[in-house]
Amino acid sequence: MYYLQGQTMENIAHYLGVSRSSVSRLLSYAREAGLVRISVSAAPGTRDTLAGQIKEIFGVQTSVVPVREVDTELSRLHNVALVAAERLIEMMEPKAVLGIAWGNTTAEITRNLPHVDFPGSTIVQLNGASNASQSGLPYADAIISQAAEAFGSRMVGFPVPAFFDYPETKQALWRERSIRNVLRFIDAATVAMFGVGALDAHLPSHVYSGGFLEPQEIRAAKADGIVGDVCTVLIREDGSTDMDLNQRASGPTPAVLQKIPRRLCVVSGASKALPLFGALRAEVATDLVLDDGAARALLDLARTRALRKRTMGR
Repeated sequence: MYYLQGQTMENIAHYLGVSRSSVSRLLSYAREAGLVRISVSAAPGTRDTLAGQIKEIFGVQTSVVPVREVDTELSRLHNVALVAAERLIEMMEPKAVLGIAWGNTTAEITRNLPHVDFPGSTIVQLNGASNASQSGLPYADAIISQAAEAFGSRMVGFPVPAFFDYPETKQALWRERSIRNVLRFIDAATVAMFGVGALDAHLPSHVYSGGFLEPQEIRAAKADGIVGDVCTVLIREDGSTDMDLNQRASGPTPAVLQKIPRRLCVVSGASKALPLFGALRAEVATDLVLDDGAARALLDLARTRALRKRTMGR
């Protein structure tokens, strides 16, 4: 009556003999239980839209989420996450292998996933989560388990540090059968979902605020031109990742991500435009969901860099 016939909640309440608030609760329950799904497709590539301009420049299917300027960063993230959750469902299918990188953005998305079963599907953690002071398991496990519960999937965790102390330790552990098994699931992924971490953002990225890197390492990263990370793999503005710290990172490189057919990148906040620019230059995403402020900041950055390149080429 509400979604297909277009009736108001007042009319439905009168017909059913219940209060308007009861109808509102029923509608909310219908979405949470997966009885009703609202699908938001990527915008067509119309050049005069924000989504169309981003697609033209970077070649990714883009959904731009309108968010009020007065909204807080958390509210902005929540609104973006709602759209991203629907986009993720569109990408899923039975027997799919979904790789998820932990972070503030993916945590919010998985909290808002409706219950839609995908028989035979698997959720695999894309990057390690422990650091020198904590295991990171509760945080990463909550994200993976929420997605697994929503989709009726089995879980595959990744019990390694986000960053190893020594590259040699990573190389040795990568030879272990238990870790090789996780890596095989990552290689077999059909869908990936991740956010973009920023060294400087209004809502601090967990990689840089959670003690995963020492202060001197962060300073060195900035001096090396690092602007953020994708799946805890550090990235420069030009999309390059060739740096010593990444020899110790547990997350998949852009080359590994590029082998996954569908890759959903989700970004909230204009302060993440610079690392997002680097991520798109690295071609890690096939699909993108972001708010309108981040979209405008990304396009401004792309135009500025293109103008600078033309000026230097004269």
